[in-house]
Amino acid sequence: MYDSNSRGISYTAGFFILIAFVVAGVILAGLLSIPVWTSMTGTGFEKMTTELGNPAYSDALRVIQAITAIVGFFLPAWLVAVLLNKKPMKLIGFTGWPTGIQILIMFLIAFFGIMVSSGFAYFNSHLPVPAGWEASFNKMEDDYNSGVESIIDLSSFTGYLVALLILAVLPAICEEVLFRGGFQNFLTRSTNKPWFSIIIVSIIFSLAHWSYYGFLSRLFLGIMLGLLYHYSGKIWLNILGHFLNNGIAITVIYIYVLNGKSLKDAINDDSDSYWGIFALPIVILLFIWLRNVSRRYKKVPEPFPPTPPPPEISGDQFS
Repeated sequence: MYDSNSRGISYTAGFFILIAFVVAGVILAGLLSIPVWTSMTGTGFEKMTTELGNPAYSDALRVIQAITAIVGFFLPAWLVAVLLNKKPMKLIGFTGWPTGIQILIMFLIAFFGIMVSSGFAYFNSHLPVPAGWEASFNKMEDDYNSGVESIIDLSSFTGYLVALLILAVLPAICEEVLFRGGFQNFLTRSTNKPWFSIIIVSIIFSLAHWSYYGFLSRLFLGIMLGLLYHYSGKIWLNILGHFLNNGIAITVIYIYVLNGKSLKDAINDDSDSYWGIFALPIVILLFIWLRNVSRRYKKVPEPFPPTPPPPEISGDQFS
């Protein structure tokens, strides 16, 4: 589907161009990270591939994390939006601030959504898997947690704020622009099937985190964020919701550390409960409320307007 600012490139093409740009962006981010690593650590490139989980190089790892988020996620989505539309930021979803009632509903969705996510994480961790697969999944989880542990330092309040910036603010902005403002947006405009687009992109979003035991919880998070974007059309609401989800997790870990728990044990804490799944009906009702409120307060055209008819072509145009 197109609007008056479209440059004529289809959104189907935009979806696949974005995939290519993300691959290129991740490669470019890796190349840019090499001089950052060598200058900040005083070690060679060969150590970069083996010491990415070493907390001794946490400053360099934080900068590399930021480069990857901006160059690998945000920049590709923005560049494709520029190719597709004369108003790229508006296309992505920067169409103004959400209303107060939308923000309130989003806070409630985030609160109860975390409970449901915990329930999905519980069931995910209790699914039977072959022994060989389990060893691989455990290694993936250990590598993921080690990466987080190497980036953050929660021994001080300053470290907590830095952790919020690197693991909550940047991912909230860059991942939402890519997955919701980019992939979901383009796929929905291309297929006119919002639920199909939300589920497909949510699966990609969860797989991108390379965590088997967190797959279902992140899939659910992706669906929630996808619905936030679809019903409101405002990427800022997504960014705030994503930040809350990550920020609350970091805050809980910080509180554990303040109370004497080691950072590793706090990150690996397994307190998920299946009881959280019973909050799912509340989340569904909140989304129905958000949908109705967004329709009432929307002051701009629907985010996915119908395709305008092609102009009539007269024969003398080719003379």
